[in-house]
Amino acid sequence: MDLLSLENQINYYFKNKNLLKLALTHSSYANEHGVECNERLEFLGDAVLELCMSHFLYKNIHLDEGVLSKTRAKAVCEDALNIYAKKINLGEYIILGNGEEHSGGRTRPAIIADAFEAMLGAILLDSSYENVYQVVEKIVFPYFEQVIQFKDYKSTFQEHVQADKRTLHYEIIKETGPANDKTYEAVVYMDEILMGKGIGKSKKEAEQNAAKEALKKEARN
Repeated sequence: MDLLSLENQINYYFKNKNLLKLALTHSSYANEHGVECNERLEFLGDAVLELCMSHFLYKNIHLDEGVLSKTRAKAVCEDALNIYAKKINLGEYIILGNGEEHSGGRTRPAIIADAFEAMLGAILLDSSYENVYQVVEKIVFPYFEQVIQFKDYKSTFQEHVQADKRTLHYEIIKETGPANDKTYEAVVYMDEILMGKGIGKSKKEAEQNAAKEALKKEARN
C-alpha cells in the first residue's frame, strides 16, 4: 500500500509510519490477524478534532457558547467527517478484513469517519497539536460552510430539552446483522419518557434518527 500518496494529500509525513498504518487498520482486519485496530486512535482523534474545531470557531465566530457548540457538532458529525475523508480518498487506504472488504466496507460511512479521526490521533502522537491543526486547516476548514448546513437533530433536540430543564439520554437497544454489516436501533428518553426510536448503519446514525423522530413528536404535540 502506497501511503506516501495519502501523506502528500494531507501534507504531513509521518516519522513513525506504523502509526499511520495503525490508524487505517479496521477491527475486521485486526481480528483476522491478531493485531491492534484503530479504535484507541479514533478516541484520541475525536478529541483533538473537537479541539481544533473549537479553536477555529473561537477565532472566527463571535457568537455565544450555545451557537458555537451547535456549529461544532455539525462540523464534526459523521456526515461531515465523510466529506473531509472523501476529499483525500481515505477509503482507498483503509486496511480491512476479507468479510468487510467484500461487503462494501471501504465505502461504509462509519468506517471512513472512524479512520479519519484515527489518522488525526496518529498525527498527534507522531508530532504535536500544531501539526494536527495544520492538517485540519488544509483538509477540514475549506469545507466548513458546506458541512454546517447539515441537520444535526441531536443538537436541536438537546436545545429543546435544556430549555425546559429536562434531561435526555440515548441507548442502543438492538444490533442485527453480521459483524461486517450491522444495523443498529437506538432510543432516546427525555427524563424517563421514551421520545423516539431510530435505525441506522452506525450507532451515530441511529441516534440521529431517534432524535429526528423525537423532534417530530414534539412538533405534533
